[in-house]
Amino acid sequence: QLQLVESGGGLVQPGGSLRLSCAASGFTLDYYAIGWFRQAPGKEREWVSCISRRGGKTNYADSVKGRFTISRDNAQNTTYLQMNSLKPEDTAIYFCAATRTVLSMCIRSGYDYWGQGTQVTVSS
Repeated sequence: QLQLVESGGGLVQPGGSLRLSCAASGFTLDYYAIGWFRQAPGKEREWVSCISRRGGKTNYADSVKGRFTISRDNAQNTTYLQMNSLKPEDTAIYFCAATRTVLSMCIRSGYDYWGQGTQVTVSS
């Protein structure tokens, strides 16, 4: 059974940092692009970042560019989202998602598998 499990969320003060993890089980990530998304209360889910299956391509939403870094360790079957300089508007549930790709692609939509999410709250 293909499964993604996020961890690393929590409460942090503005300006602080968190590192989210997304662990895959039931399949190997080598052939899958990974995306991170978030959904704030009362808002639609939005794309945050993506990384191609070998990590050669990454992309970020303008709202997080320069503050967030996506990475992956295929040997550990895990991807990460390092979040620095956090702002209250980053408060949301963060989800990781995976989709199998033929080419080395970083995509913003069309993901097939989703985790349950981890809560990130930025507040003083």
